[in-house]
Amino acid sequence: MDWLDALQHLRSTGAPGVLATVTEVRGHAPREAGAKMVVGADGTWDSIGGGNLEATVVARARALLAAGAAEPESMTFSLSEHAAVEHGRQCCGGVVGVLLEPLRPRPVVAVFGVGHVGHELARILSRLPLELHLVDSRAGRLDPPVLADVTGGPARVHLHHSPVPEAVLGGLPPGARVLIMSHDHAEDFVLCDAALRREDLGGVGLIGSRAKWARFRQRLLAEGHAEAVVDRIRCPIGLPDLPGKAPAVIAVGVAAELLRDLAVPERTRQGPQDLSAGVC
Repeated sequence: MDWLDALQHLRSTGAPGVLATVTEVRGHAPREAGAKMVVGADGTWDSIGGGNLEATVVARARALLAAGAAEPESMTFSLSEHAAVEHGRQCCGGVVGVLLEPLRPRPVVAVFGVGHVGHELARILSRLPLELHLVDSRAGRLDPPVLADVTGGPARVHLHHSPVPEAVLGGLPPGARVLIMSHDHAEDFVLCDAALRREDLGGVGLIGSRAKWARFRQRLLAEGHAEAVVDRIRCPIGLPDLPGKAPAVIAVGVAAELLRDLAVPERTRQGPQDLSAGVC
């Protein structure tokens, strides 16, 4: 595939990559300004000229991937027989500038339960560059006319009607953030149990009151989950100082908390916080 198809491939699989672009050519060079290639952890697509130039770019791109870099970086190559090289000489005689742009995958957010709060939350999140999964065991909640105000934004919206929503949870990519707010507390509990059986999720939030969480926590412990594992679930969710219990208000608080977490992914938590959304 070419570099453009490769970008789409990386996005669809949730994998990071680096876009390398020839930005400047002075003298003779194997490719013209504007030539591009994509570098992934396990593959490359297209070419910016081969030889030492390309091999060095690939090595540096993979170092950026390993470091989780987000800022672009420029490199300059002298294609001369006198230039120091690591992967073989290129004697074209020119000078080439290359821009390396790390491409981080879009955050993945899954909302389980598209009721009053879930729908309002989906409306907000659909305005952001996310991979947004909406899951509900009730088919009518996912009808296209019902979600017309959700599917037209920058987010890529994935709709999942499933009578067994925990199966959808099991298929989410690593790093996905899960928000549980179904119409049924029994369904919520099953989803919490399924979420705790995965160690690679980016975070799990459960809508509800402190009383609901106290009951769920005891039941999850009784299911055999360790305390440290159970405390990976955050409940209540939202902003405690945001007044009102209207669905839109609660959704704003949950979205704000989520965006704060997405902006600081390295932060760790020591169990559930007292962030009550006032919903049982």
